[in-house]
Amino acid sequence: MAQIDDRVTPPPQRHYPPTSTRSSSVADILERVLDKGIVITGDIKINLTNVELLTIQIRLIICSVERAQEMGLDWWTTNPNFSSRARQQLSAAQAPAAAPAPSASAEPAAPAPRAAPKPRRAPKAKKV
Repeated sequence: MAQIDDRVTPPPQRHYPPTSTRSSSVADILERVLDKGIVITGDIKINLTNVELLTIQIRLIICSVERAQEMGLDWWTTNPNFSSRARQQLSAAQAPAAAPAPSASAEPAAPAPRAAPKPRRAPKAKKV
């Protein structure tokens, strides 16, 4: 008769890749990303029988404000929705052109004459 081996065999040892001994916190990683910047791009195209119906190009840049300005990306400084200075410049540009202010040495301008009132029409006669 054959004997059954009752010994338990240990599971095979798995060798995992070595882990870094230096741990990085989320703040460290975020600081590095904002300092150097990261660009994520993608294109979405929808075709129907070799006819392109829709193309969406996505460009995402994640970086600090200083880094963005170094790259020439400072659209928020001229957008009135994001900048009070741009809002003031826009309202000044849209204001009606006022008459130039008189200088201190010039005499004040005479007031503009009023328009003559329109003559009133006589009421129509009623038929009896």
